Amino acid sequence: MLTVAGLSKSFGGRELFDDVSLNIMSGDRIAITGPNGAGKSTLIKIILGQEEPDGGSVSFIRGTRVGYLPQESEPAGNETVMEVAVPHEHEHDGQFIAKVKQILASLGFKQTDHDRPAKEMSGGWIMRAHLARLLAEEPDLLMLDEPTNHLDLETLIWFQDYLKYYPGAILMISHDREFLNNLCTHIAELRSSKIMRYTGNYDEYLVQRAAMEATLIATAKSQQREIDRLQLFADRFGAKASKASQAQSKRKQIERIKEDMIEVPDGPESTMGFRFPQPQRSGQRVITLEKIKFGYGEKIIYDGIDFEAERDQRIVLVGPNGAGKSTLLKILAQVLTPQAGEHKLGHNAKFGYFAQHRAAMLNPKHTVFQEALDTPQRITEQAIRTVLGSFLFRGDDIYKPVSVLSGGEKSRLALVKLLLDPPNLLLMDEPTTHLDLASVDALIVALKQYQGTLVFISHDVHFIRALSTHVVRVEAGQLKHFGGGYQYYLDKTAQSARAALTSSSFGSVVSRPAAVPKVDRKEQKRLEAAERQARSDKKNEIPKRIAALEKEIADLEAKERDYAAELEKPETYHSGGRATQINRELVQVTDRLEAANAEWEKAVADLAQFVAAQSTTE
Repeated sequence: MLTVAGLSKSFGGRELFDDVSLNIMSGDRIAITGPNGAGKSTLIKIILGQEEPDGGSVSFIRGTRVGYLPQESEPAGNETVMEVAVPHEHEHDGQFIAKVKQILASLGFKQTDHDRPAKEMSGGWIMRAHLARLLAEEPDLLMLDEPTNHLDLETLIWFQDYLKYYPGAILMISHDREFLNNLCTHIAELRSSKIMRYTGNYDEYLVQRAAMEATLIATAKSQQREIDRLQLFADRFGAKASKASQAQSKRKQIERIKEDMIEVPDGPESTMGFRFPQPQRSGQRVITLEKIKFGYGEKIIYDGIDFEAERDQRIVLVGPNGAGKSTLLKILAQVLTPQAGEHKLGHNAKFGYFAQHRAAMLNPKHTVFQEALDTPQRITEQAIRTVLGSFLFRGDDIYKPVSVLSGGEKSRLALVKLLLDPPNLLLMDEPTTHLDLASVDALIVALKQYQGTLVFISHDVHFIRALSTHVVRVEAGQLKHFGGGYQYYLDKTAQSARAALTSSSFGSVVSRPAAVPKVDRKEQKRLEAAERQARSDKKNEIPKRIAALEKEIADLEAKERDYAAELEKPETYHSGGRATQINRELVQVTDRLEAANAEWEKAVADLAQFVAAQSTTE
C-alpha cells in the first residue's frame, strides 16, 4: 500500500532522520513513536507530500485513498457542522449522510448541533466533525496525528472500539499508551535519526526494545573488551623488534573491530530523579459540596447534589460528554458559583486548579527557566532543570521567552509551576494533553509522590489506571461513587449491564417462546439426516484440530528451546545483528505458543462438551 524508502531530512544542520524506510500493508495498525522533536510529524508531512525530503522516496500503490487528521484543524469558515463532515461529492448521498450522522452522535454531537456554524464551536469539536468525515469515507490508509487529544474518555473508548474493526490500514502518532496497546500491530520508533519497527503493541515494544538494547550493550562491551586486550598487547610490545609485526597485526584487528563496532542507540527518555515539594497536611475531610444547584440559564446541570473528598483520595470523574464533569471541577475550584448549596473547605485545605486558562497566568516577559524559578518553594536550579527536562524543556529551550511558547508549551510550564508549589488539594482537568509518553510517565511519578488529595478528569486510561483510587460517574445530573480504582469501576458497570440485559431483554424473550413451524415427515427426515451428518463431521473435525495444535505446540517448544540455547552462546553476539534477530524471532514464537495453547484448551473443552451432548441425545 505504502513504501517509504531511504528518506533523509535535516533542518538547519540538524539531522532528523537518515535512510528511513517503512512499508505499510493493508490491515496494518502502525504507531510512530519517539522522543519529542524526533521528526514524527515531519515524517507524516513528507508521506502526505506537504514537505520534501532531502533524499529517498515515498510511493503508494495506484488508487490508494489516503485520509489525514492533523493535530489542529484549520479555522472554520461559515460551514455548518454537517457541511464540515459531509464533503461536496457526498452531499446528495443519503447513505453517506446517514452514516455521518451516526458517527457524529457517537462522537458526542447532538442533533441540534448539525446545523450550527462550526466557527461557534471549539477547535476540539471541529476536529471531531473532520474525524466523522474521515471515518465515513473509510480511506484505504487512515493517518492520525494525536487523534485522542480532543476526545473525552467515553468518546475515546467508542473511537478505539470503532478502529479495531476499521477495514483499512492505520498510521498514527499518539501519546496515549492504552490506545496504542489496544490497537497497534506494530510500533515504528524514530530515534537517533533511525527507524526501528517492532511487532506488537506498545507494551510489547517496550519489552522487545529493552531486550534488543541489552543485547547491543552486551555486544558493544564485548567488542570494547577485545579492543582493550589487543591495544594492551600493541602498546606493550610495539617497541620490541621481535614483536613488532604481531603488534601491527593487533592494531589492524582493532581497526576491523571498530569498523564493525555495534552502535548502541540513545537510551529512552530518563525519568525524574527529583522529589517534589510536599504540601501542608490537611484535615481528613478536605472539601464538601452540599445540596448544590447549578445551571447555565434555564439549563439545569445539577439540582441538590452532594460531593465529598477525603485526605489522600485520588478521585477521577468519568461520564458521557456534556454530563457536567468540568462544571463540577469548576464548582470545586470556585471558578463557578452555584445558585444554591454550600461549598466547604476542610481544615488547612488549600486547592489549586489546573486548566488551560492557567497558561494565561504566566509572565510573558520571563524565560521558561525564570518562570519556573518564580515559586515560593526553595528549590535548587539543577532540580528545576531536571523537572523542566521531564516536561520537554531541554537544552536552550529553557531560555525561550514565555511570550513565544505555543499553547501546549505554556500548559506544560503551568503544570511544572503547579507541581513545584503544590496545594494539598489538586483539581486537574485533562492534565496529560500536550504531553508525550515520557512526560505522562513523569507526571504519574510526580503525582504518586504527591501527599495530598487529587480530583481529576482525563481521557488517558493509562494515567487513570495508574493514579485513581476512587471513581465518580457523572451522568444526568447525578453522581455515583465507586470505592475502588478504574478496573473496579469497569467490572461493576459491566456486571450491572449484564444484569439489566438478563432481566429485560433475555427475560422477555424466554417468556414468549417462538412458535415452531410445522414440517412434513419427509422434510423432517431430511433435516434429521443432515443434522446427524453435521454431528459426524464435527466429531471428526475437533480431534483433527487438537492433533494439529499438539504438533504445532511441540514444534514451537522445540524452537523456543533452540533460540534460548543460541542466545546463551557467546559467539551469537559476535555476528552483528544475529542476537537481535533471534530475540525478535523468539518473541514471535513465544506469542504464537501462548495463542496455540489457548486454542488447544478451547478445542479440548469443545470436544468434552460435544461428547457430553452426544451421550445425552443418544
